[in-house]
Amino acid sequence: MSGSIYDNLKQLGGMTTLPDSPEAAELERVANPQPDVSYTVRFTAPEFTSLCPMTGQPDFAHLVIDYVPGAWLVESKSLKLYLGAFRNHGAFHEDCTISIARRLVTFLEPSWLRIGGYWYPRGGIPIDVFWQTGAPPEAVWIPDQGVPPYRGRG
Repeated sequence: MSGSIYDNLKQLGGMTTLPDSPEAAELERVANPQPDVSYTVRFTAPEFTSLCPMTGQPDFAHLVIDYVPGAWLVESKSLKLYLGAFRNHGAFHEDCTISIARRLVTFLEPSWLRIGGYWYPRGGIPIDVFWQTGAPPEAVWIPDQGVPPYRGRG
């Protein structure tokens, strides 16, 4: 596919190791092939993990990332590797959730982005973290994230 929007991708189609940290993870993007249409892209990561920065114990979340692309789409394998890099990263739930959203906004410059971080209980209390860049664009279907309030979630 020489001359395609996929030419610059380095991670797709081959063996790639998990990055040592979120900062070391390389996100990749491709040109939006439908830039004249406003539409929503959803990524769901129901097995997201990170570490408590105080105890080193694992934390688990169900992440839902919705965005309305501008000129760019995130390449899904690079996003998977980026999210996987949090597995050995110590940060509070709020920091993980917002850091992911901010990096994607900076990298993709989407028309709109929101993230829902639905964290499993720590100390008996689930912590859910929500953020979005502003009001959603008009005339774009943005479905509910579909994650129930915690009561044996998942």
